[in-house]
Amino acid sequence: MSSFFTLPSTFSKFQFYPLPFSSSSCSRLPCRGGSNVQHVENHDLHFVLHDALDASGIDTTHAREARQGFCSQIKRLTDIEKETSICINRHVDLGRTALYIAAEDDSLVSHSSVPLPVDAFVGRLDDLSMDYCPHYNPRCDSSPEKFLESIERFLYVHKGFRRTSANLLEPQALYLHSVLTHRSGSPAMLSLIYSEILKMLRLWGLLYFDAEIYFPHDALNVPKGYHKMKSKESDQAHIMTSGNLLVEVIFDYLLFFHFYFFWYLLC
Repeated sequence: MSSFFTLPSTFSKFQFYPLPFSSSSCSRLPCRGGSNVQHVENHDLHFVLHDALDASGIDTTHAREARQGFCSQIKRLTDIEKETSICINRHVDLGRTALYIAAEDDSLVSHSSVPLPVDAFVGRLDDLSMDYCPHYNPRCDSSPEKFLESIERFLYVHKGFRRTSANLLEPQALYLHSVLTHRSGSPAMLSLIYSEILKMLRLWGLLYFDAEIYFPHDALNVPKGYHKMKSKESDQAHIMTSGNLLVEVIFDYLLFFHFYFFWYLLC
């Protein structure tokens, strides 16, 4: 699998975007499922940063486990999966993938002796879908448009999730566990949360039509669902696929860290 994704048209001035791991890093990664990942020797994974930190006396055990978990998900991302809507993606657990990114960064920054509880936050995602069920009214939400409106009222009004006003300048907005806790996040994180609700509703047989996530490329709007059967050609640039979502997430991280790097140099 290539370690590069083609960027969406919004970022056409960048030709390619490298994921923060080499393809060789994930090529021989054994996994037992869930968040329990088998230990892999250093020579199997080229963790240069982790090795350097270990050599300086900083324990990177939890960070390595999170990276291995991330790789175990990413290696399932085939070319077909990259082009698949995040609402129906089955092979890659995008929520867990985003949480592994957060877990690695949390471990490297905080040096905590306790890893980020990935499974607990996956449970929070599932609980969101369960919490929506009492708000579902098949008579009032009979049309696809009404159904999606009810989900958005639940997510953005009842639960209070919102797009962060400072956008990329708040690190909490870029990490899924923080967004689930503070209910303020980037469009990519909100898209992921919305898609997880749709996937669970489809699994339970409540979502009876093809739905997509409409990703906003402006600075104000939040991600919304729309009925795929009524999509237009102009909507294609806004459809959030698995590949596009990962590009958006990692692109957000790079913009954030580049901003603070240059800010640090100027100060």
